[in-house]
Amino acid sequence: MRKKLAWFASFAVAGALSLPFGLSRAYAASHKVDCAQVMSELQAGKKVGEVATDMKISKSSVYRCRKKAKQESAGAMGGGAMASPEAMASPAAMASPAAAPAMH
Repeated sequence: MRKKLAWFASFAVAGALSLPFGLSRAYAASHKVDCAQVMSELQAGKKVGEVATDMKISKSSVYRCRKKAKQESAGAMGGGAMASPEAMASPAAMASPAAAPAMH
């Protein structure tokens, strides 16, 4: 009798521990975060916690969207997060001295 009770208790504990893991993965897969809306909320002046509460998402999701937007904007500016001032200058300012007309 005790062996059956011990087996039942161990299976019950194992089942109870595995249940939250399966539910969280299923919820995460079905709940997509709209990063465009997150960024518009942040640009409107809201704090990370306010955006997370209003959109019913975690703070880490807000930070992830902000990081993703920062990487996309850095990629559009030339690939590096630390672009040199020469890379950000206008095309006219970037012309080489050899190509510029001589002014004597």
